Amino acid sequence: MAKEQFSNRWGIILASLAMAIGAGNLWRFPRLAGQYGGSFLMLWILFLLIWSIPLLLSEFSIGKKYHHGLIGSYARFAGRSFTWAGFFITICTLGIAFYYSVVTGWALRYLGFAFEHLLFTDLSAEISRDRDYLEKFWQQISHGDVITILLYIAAVFLGMVVLVKGIRRGLEVANKILIPTLFILLLVITAIALNMENGTRGLEYMFAIDVRHFKDPKIWIEALSQSAWSTGAGWGLMMTISSYTRSQEDVTLNTFIGAFGNNTASLMAGMAILPSVFALAKSEEAAISYLQQGNQALTFTVIPELFARVPGGNWLSLIFFTAFFLAAFSSLLPMLELFISNLCEMGFDRHSAALRAGLFCVIFGFPSAYSLEIFSNQDWVWGLGLILTGLFVVGAVLKHGAKRFKRSLIDSDSDFRVWDSYYVICMFINVPLALFLIYWWMSQGYSAYPWWNKEGIWNFLDVYSNATIVTQWGLVLLVGIIFNRLIYERFTKDQLL
Repeated sequence: MAKEQFSNRWGIILASLAMAIGAGNLWRFPRLAGQYGGSFLMLWILFLLIWSIPLLLSEFSIGKKYHHGLIGSYARFAGRSFTWAGFFITICTLGIAFYYSVVTGWALRYLGFAFEHLLFTDLSAEISRDRDYLEKFWQQISHGDVITILLYIAAVFLGMVVLVKGIRRGLEVANKILIPTLFILLLVITAIALNMENGTRGLEYMFAIDVRHFKDPKIWIEALSQSAWSTGAGWGLMMTISSYTRSQEDVTLNTFIGAFGNNTASLMAGMAILPSVFALAKSEEAAISYLQQGNQALTFTVIPELFARVPGGNWLSLIFFTAFFLAAFSSLLPMLELFISNLCEMGFDRHSAALRAGLFCVIFGFPSAYSLEIFSNQDWVWGLGLILTGLFVVGAVLKHGAKRFKRSLIDSDSDFRVWDSYYVICMFINVPLALFLIYWWMSQGYSAYPWWNKEGIWNFLDVYSNATIVTQWGLVLLVGIIFNRLIYERFTKDQLL
């Protein structure tokens, strides 16, 4: 039986946008743009062109050629001896999916929060009584809150219900609703924020370039990881999505639409949230100081307070968190689909695979739902892991021959083409770039004890230690290498999907 395909080009374009546009656009990007302003934007766009687009072109082509799940497609392309790398990419993406499902739960929690203050209580009055009301609420829901845990479980199973219907009747139909609605809501929110008093000052800050930031190693890795995180480059998600495309699908056009559509959504989110901070702050200095703290809860504390101060704010808050949930949920779906497609290749039917994917996501996401420290650790480990997974994709392409790969797999059905030299140079540049940035990041010592604690014990339990990165990466790589042959045989068989 032939593998199911998207019904038309719009199906794959919307799937690419849904994969890319997620909570990272509304939650992670504004925080980083707020810390570094236009300096971050410059590097972020640079890495889109150098890192993300070439990787997405590569992943799309591999999935389109082999029409298997991530492990099967990667193994067939890179060769049996390198199946372990495809296994690592899969586990890295699933590691993100497990804690990302918690972000989806947060989005639902704040959507309920918006409904509550629309129907029953006055948020502005609550803030007047307790200036830390919003911060306390964030601390409550991010640390073992029962309702939040139930909501993230509900989000996972809602995704499972959508995906069990298949690609056309499930994922494609959902994306036709989610993505257009999301863009409309982002436009509304951006327009409101820019019309606030001092709102345009936030826009000026967002695009202002401070060259001193370029000396900070953290901004470089944050820009690359955000580009990889947000576009889906190196995740294997594009490889999964393209495995459901027609053989004549235009690789380059679809990739560019998805990549630039994602960056557009990120800029719109930044143009909503940063002006909001300036509109709320007592002074420009206070606004800048707050933004440069890099507060993880920026979106969850600033937006509700902003809307509490404007007429009709309760409705606007509802609109924003609806958009936030749609973004988070639309990106959760392809992560679950990656898991489902691999399980189908192990011989499970789609219903059984969807159920297992949902259960695994609930079980392994629970620690991040219960503890913000565990959540932060998983974001730290697997967010940086995206650079390593991207390196594995680059390595497979270079093994094949970058120019030959581009001409035979990328250009064969593409009406719109990029220069050979652009693609080949990016592939070669990305090897030392990835290795250097991983080394650079780990050499900075973001933990007081990056390798060994003060008792001389391997410090793998520290949230931000290098030891925790090496330990978790190492375990996955070790399993992949030991069982390389078994994994290859299991995932390269032709199954009825």
